[in-house]
Amino acid sequence: MRLTTCAINEETVLGVVTAEGVQLLPAADGWPAGMLDWIAAGQAAAERFRRESASLPVTPQERVRFCAPIPRPRKNLVCLGKNYAAHALELSGAEGDAGTKPRHPLVFTKAPTTVNGPYANIPFDPAVSSEIDWEVELAVVIGREGKNIARGVALEHVFGYTVLNDITARDIQYRHKQFFLGKSLDGACPMGPWIVTADEIHDPQNLDLRCWVNGVLKQEANTSEQLFSVAETISILSQGHTLEPGDIIATGTPSGVGFARKPPEFLRPGDVVECEIEGIGWMRNVISR
Repeated sequence: MRLTTCAINEETVLGVVTAEGVQLLPAADGWPAGMLDWIAAGQAAAERFRRESASLPVTPQERVRFCAPIPRPRKNLVCLGKNYAAHALELSGAEGDAGTKPRHPLVFTKAPTTVNGPYANIPFDPAVSSEIDWEVELAVVIGREGKNIARGVALEHVFGYTVLNDITARDIQYRHKQFFLGKSLDGACPMGPWIVTADEIHDPQNLDLRCWVNGVLKQEANTSEQLFSVAETISILSQGHTLEPGDIIATGTPSGVGFARKPPEFLRPGDVVECEIEGIGWMRNVISR
């Protein structure tokens, strides 16, 4: 199932994307009021949709505006750094360190205000940062609460998956010697275009992901190359920390980021960034002042 938050006639509603279009859920009669409500409802929401979907009209995709699936998360997004071996190596060259792979996940967060739509403009303010970079990532949405989760059952806590671009202000990141400020500019996290529920992704460790800038392929990899798998990541993050429905985990980006290139490349107003993950979807964002 592909679940979307979308806008039509200035109203934001939930929808289910099908081959024919988008079936919009009524904003009444006990239907979930938003994506977080759908996730909290668990299987009950999906089962009701299957029972009643025949009575819901289909709206063509071109008539709706796709928003981030969870437009305002309740908490910071949890993110992994250096989770692909080739990316860890390219960063070591750019940063001048020894280039060792991390023995444990490198974890940071992005503020909820970073979340942006899958086709929305990405803000660019040269007075704040002139080194804006791209990072295509597989994002995991938690569907079931858990703490101290064993790796063997970790995927049972996944609600679904979506595409995420971890837009990063590199000058801010390295000026402050930490991740949060450089990762948390407003609008610096396009997500979408929908959440694909976990039952449709048979193996999250075998998905191709790609990123293009102005039509030029910059990143291409497979999630099999992750140093810490989705299941292992969930297990580690849950040790002593409760994961809750609606939590978002960004699982890291592969090699090909801009600042590690020679010479470094950064996004400028008018640039077009496209991100795609096999079996999930595609995003297109324009950098805009």
